[in-house]
Amino acid sequence: MSTISELLPAEAVMLQLESTEKVAVIKELTRLLGSDVVADEKALLEAVLRRENLESTGIGMGVALPHARTSAVRRTALAFGRSENGVDFSSLDRRPSHLVFLIVAPEDRKTEYIMTLARVSKLLRREEVRSELSRADTAEAILEVFRSHE
Repeated sequence: MSTISELLPAEAVMLQLESTEKVAVIKELTRLLGSDVVADEKALLEAVLRRENLESTGIGMGVALPHARTSAVRRTALAFGRSENGVDFSSLDRRPSHLVFLIVAPEDRKTEYIMTLARVSKLLRREEVRSELSRADTAEAILEVFRSHE
């Protein structure tokens, strides 16, 4: 099973999201994944938004975890974006999300997908991890936060 830092390439880290609205943020993050991961960008976006419409992926504490399992991706991957002002993901605590992780996996990788979602969620429940991610000033520093806490 791959580690979070192995699934999150440096080029899929955005230290300051440009968008301020949920759908636009998800589009921004899907574009970071690249053609080695994404087979069909439009289908990927539709799958993530379909999942988002079922139930908000804003888990609170300033974190959102939009995710989907879909044939539109070639392998399990993550993208990360940070928003200074926050994005409304209809979080359980009604507060904006500042740390947004997109988690995608192929249809046939259900176990890996669930385990990755669980590991990211567990790490982000820790105040120390969220604080370090908020302060990190480079993509490499973001990845180092995961390496040091995994």
